[in-house]
Amino acid sequence: MSKSTAPDLATRTHEDIYHGLYECPICTAEVLRNSQIWSCKTCWTVFHLSCIKRWSKNEGSAQQQQQQQQQQQQQQPNQEGEHPPARQWRCPGCNLPKDDMPTAYTCWCAKEMDPKPIPGIPPHSCGQTCSKLRAPRKCPHPCDLLCHAGPCPPCPHMGPVLACYCGKEAVARRCIDTDYDKGWSCGKICGDLMPCGEHHCEQGCHEGLCGSCEVLVESRCYCGKVEKSLPCSERGGQRESSLPSMMVKPGLHDSTNTQFAEHQQHDNSSTEEAHKTHEELVGIDTWVGSFDCGRICGRRFDCNKHSCEKPCHEQDMSTPHCPFSPDVVTRCPCGKTSLIDLNCLRRSCHDPIPHCEEKCKRLLPCGHPCQQKCHSGECMSCLETISIKCRCGRTSSSTICHQGSEQLPQCTRICKTLFNCGRHECPERCCPGEKVAAERQAAKRKLKSVNNSSHEDIEAEHICTRTCGRQLKCGNPEHVCQELCHRGPCGSCREAIFDEISCRCGRTVLQPPSACGTQPPACQYQCDRPKECGHPQVQHQCHMDDSCPKCPYLVQKACMCGKSMLKNQPCWSNSISCGQTCGRRLRCGIHFCQKSCHRPGECEDAGSSCPHPCGQKKTAPGCGHLCLEPCHAPYPCKEDKPCQAKMIITCECQNKKQEIKCLATKSGETNEERRTLPCDDECLRLQRNHKLAVALNISHDHMDDHIPYSSTTLDIFKDNVKWCQIQEREFRVFAADDSEKRLRFKPMPPHQRAFLHSLAEDFGLDSESMDPEPHRHVAIFKTPRFVSAPMKTLSQCIKIRSATQPSTVSAFTAEVTEPYNALILASPRFALTTDELRSHLRGDLSSAPNSTFNISFLPSEEIVIYPDHAGKDDATEGILRQLKPLVAKTITTQLLADSVALCRVDHSLNVMRREDDMKAAGGWSQVVKGAPFKSARLDSTVGARSSFTVLGSKLGSAKPKKEVENVVENWESAMDDWQ
Repeated sequence: MSKSTAPDLATRTHEDIYHGLYECPICTAEVLRNSQIWSCKTCWTVFHLSCIKRWSKNEGSAQQQQQQQQQQQQQQPNQEGEHPPARQWRCPGCNLPKDDMPTAYTCWCAKEMDPKPIPGIPPHSCGQTCSKLRAPRKCPHPCDLLCHAGPCPPCPHMGPVLACYCGKEAVARRCIDTDYDKGWSCGKICGDLMPCGEHHCEQGCHEGLCGSCEVLVESRCYCGKVEKSLPCSERGGQRESSLPSMMVKPGLHDSTNTQFAEHQQHDNSSTEEAHKTHEELVGIDTWVGSFDCGRICGRRFDCNKHSCEKPCHEQDMSTPHCPFSPDVVTRCPCGKTSLIDLNCLRRSCHDPIPHCEEKCKRLLPCGHPCQQKCHSGECMSCLETISIKCRCGRTSSSTICHQGSEQLPQCTRICKTLFNCGRHECPERCCPGEKVAAERQAAKRKLKSVNNSSHEDIEAEHICTRTCGRQLKCGNPEHVCQELCHRGPCGSCREAIFDEISCRCGRTVLQPPSACGTQPPACQYQCDRPKECGHPQVQHQCHMDDSCPKCPYLVQKACMCGKSMLKNQPCWSNSISCGQTCGRRLRCGIHFCQKSCHRPGECEDAGSSCPHPCGQKKTAPGCGHLCLEPCHAPYPCKEDKPCQAKMIITCECQNKKQEIKCLATKSGETNEERRTLPCDDECLRLQRNHKLAVALNISHDHMDDHIPYSSTTLDIFKDNVKWCQIQEREFRVFAADDSEKRLRFKPMPPHQRAFLHSLAEDFGLDSESMDPEPHRHVAIFKTPRFVSAPMKTLSQCIKIRSATQPSTVSAFTAEVTEPYNALILASPRFALTTDELRSHLRGDLSSAPNSTFNISFLPSEEIVIYPDHAGKDDATEGILRQLKPLVAKTITTQLLADSVALCRVDHSLNVMRREDDMKAAGGWSQVVKGAPFKSARLDSTVGARSSFTVLGSKLGSAKPKKEVENVVENWESAMDDWQ
């Protein structure tokens, strides 16, 4: 079907939309009956509402908004005195600027929003009468057609009766023939009285005022010397003038001026004769002057020697008196001294006027008095020396008054004030607007907190007149901003693109025309680019960049060092680490790379030396310490300086110990005597005691009251016995294992770390706190200072100290009296979690009224169940005793743990005491009650010196490492039994 060929635009538009043949000029898609549309009121082109919204937004609205901001800042109206509209854009159909932004979908006559298609009426019509005014004529009859597209047709009705311009005739015509804007002319002579009040308008019937009167009138100037014809409107104010004129008599010359002059020259004639002759010769010439001829008057005064120097002015009959006559001039030119005081007697107007010796003192235009002596004529220019500021007002200088008033001087100061664009500085020297700019900026800073408005008055000197020249956001390097230099972003590019713009896959295309800088459209199809790895592509939409989602498939890949093949690694990852130490030999040939798994070639930084210390044993006699200097391979160690390593020396019986420096050198001699200590009386006493203990078959340590621990260690131990016993056991296991050199504890509070530091000092170990809170922990190290663990335990030393101080009340008694506040599960099932245990015990724990229980694992892998208010409520133990049978039945039935017992824990979940400890014979209860120590027989499996592996020392025979793992659970009870 071809497009409509109807004679009028409205019918063609209706038929094309109805049959789906009307295309949107922006997207070139069909405009249908159910499409939301917008129609231009100038060219009547129809667009999709979404297309025209996008077009109006991208076509230039940002630039127009920027122009408005500049106009507001500068407060510079246009030539017509009005500010430009806030935002403008151009219709793609007619390319004319538009002020109103398309926002809503309406019918053709704009009476109804979002009109619904109605069968039988034109598309997008509301079905009501159009009623729009017929443009561009101001027809009083609104359009009576049905709501339609395009312009309204000419009005066929008769218009009202309209009078002509002059009002002499009035007729009624058809609206199509009536010019409502201009009116009409009857063609007759106007005849209205002109503004001069003398003549009438000779023009035909015309619009507006008749204008100025152009009738030529014979006129004479005020002084009477010039007569000419002038247009009536150019004449000035009329003034009457009169002059005496010579009468023509026989025997006299024709020139009246000559006769009148000769008549005035009769000096010898008497006054009466002169008047008589004047009456005979003089007549009266009277006229009305209406313009100024611009000439000098030149009329002689009564002295007949001086003449009037005034410009053309009205005349009168009386002869003007000479201003230089003696009766007029009675004082000197400055007026300060009379001629009598100057002894001057003037008889005629020709006599000179004397000058006095006083200064003139007349005020000059600058305001200073004239400093010349009394003089005639005008005063000279002012010669006063004044201080005058430069053009910018920053500096002052001295100059002559009349020179400084003509043009202000300029200093050498460069303005450097930012223009209104914010990009360029004012390069003007001695800028007159610098002071105004400083005041403006100070006011802006002062009012910034009160009114944060972008409105700003920029002085004219600091309005940037350069072209912006910045590249527009369309991205084309040839398209630059042609506006005046301005703040903020530049507007959109006004160029158009007439090529198709497509997405990456080419299945979504934008048809021309498009605004320059338009980005490719968003594509709804799936991206079909293949992956390099060969795996299927992840489902995602088509995109323009190259960043497809990473391949999520899990594959087997080699680590970076190539030692291991790791499974289930993401396909996209290329930095897979096995976590093993690299171990490659470094360039020095001695050390090996200690970094974690990394790529080949990254063991050492380029150009750097080996980062490890040398580590080779020194060859100096009696030294054997490791060289701690930076690696210097393949060169040998220098050893020219004394070795600063610390070493422990002992006596022969190992009782005395001392820390000294090695101080061995390669060229020096070793002094073996300074590396040994002599035994003293204490050593002899200990040797005797040891022999006696062997003879009596008793332990040596129990024969004396020596305490190898500090008071700080024992005091902390008394406050938290159970927890401190666990830490002491860790120390002893670490001390008995020769292969272990370092032990790291878990993070703990400061008071617990203090106990570890104190105990390490007693053991002869080095300790150090590492990492910041809350991850701060303690690490202990074996050094040459360490020999062996103390033979006495902390609990034994507490008993010894209690025996020596019987009045001291033991802390254990107070702890026994405190009630239980938790349940402890011994030997829980392997891989048991707190969530699983909570689900099994939820019914049992809910039977306790108003109680909420927490479940936590202890370092001993036991599980503790405690209420939130543990340690605060005395009724907690009663509630726990009621829950214990229920919990014991559940864990036995479900095989969750071996047993349940009551216990007491502190705020750090350290077990202070437990119910099963009280049942053990020879346990801590016996110690608290003060039970005597039992004498135990010597077992063949326990040595006299190293009776227990954990308690053994380096002096005794060490057990194999496998036997260390078979230590009894309650080692202190076993020790007590052995004792």
